[in-house]
Amino acid sequence: MPAPLRDIPDDAVELIKSFEGIPDGDPRTVNIDPYLDPVGIWTIGWGHAIPAPGGGWLRGAANAATARALYPGGITKAQAELLLRGDLVDTGRDVQRLVKVPLDDDQFGALVSFTFNLGAGSLGQSTLLRKLNAGDLAGAADQFLAWNKGRVNGQLVVLPGLARRRTAERALFLGEDWRAAGRVRGAAKPKAVKPAAREAAKKAAAKKVAPKATKQAPKKAARPVAKKVAKPAAKKAVAVRPRGRTTTAKGLPPASSARPRGPRTPR
Repeated sequence: MPAPLRDIPDDAVELIKSFEGIPDGDPRTVNIDPYLDPVGIWTIGWGHAIPAPGGGWLRGAANAATARALYPGGITKAQAELLLRGDLVDTGRDVQRLVKVPLDDDQFGALVSFTFNLGAGSLGQSTLLRKLNAGDLAGAADQFLAWNKGRVNGQLVVLPGLARRRTAERALFLGEDWRAAGRVRGAAKPKAVKPAAREAAKKAAAKKVAPKATKQAPKKAARPVAKKVAKPAAKKAVAVRPRGRTTTAKGLPPASSARPRGPRTPR
């Protein structure tokens, strides 16, 4: 049983709109008319490639009349939005069919943009898909950058717009600010913190707050200091006249000049 179709993430829709643009093939009219894209495919709205009556895509300036006949009077912006949403449903289905590993919304959105621009065939034969299905997310991310060329007048050349788009898709795939990476105007929307990142942030914060246990040397007990007992005042020497000498009274120690020792400071 096929997996249910995923909703297309808002970031993917905004990225696609930013790079596809919505050129008007005939500004003289009120509505939006078909135009030739950089590789010569007739397109209308936000990158809706116009199918050729005999199959494939309608190409070349010689088919201008055919392109306009398929959309007489052009389309409104609301109709262009409907065309884009319908195209993205098909693109999302292709991505889900080809990718065999779980994807978060950023990774899925980046692959939807890539496939919408290049087609499911390009994704299916890409080294990007092979690395992704093998679990090499970093290698898959770098492979976005290899798809920056298009054919102009039969020559395969690097297109600056494609190079910027691939850089933006790679950033979105990695969960980074794709607007800054692709030099797209507009403020980046804050992203929800993923569970793994949130848990890592909690652990890092706990390490900073928790005090480190430090070993302290046991304090040495202070030596007890005997209190000094007040000594009775010494009696004055008594002069004995017959011998002419001075003596102290018997049994009394001489007075000490040493200061009493205070308590020791623990080391």
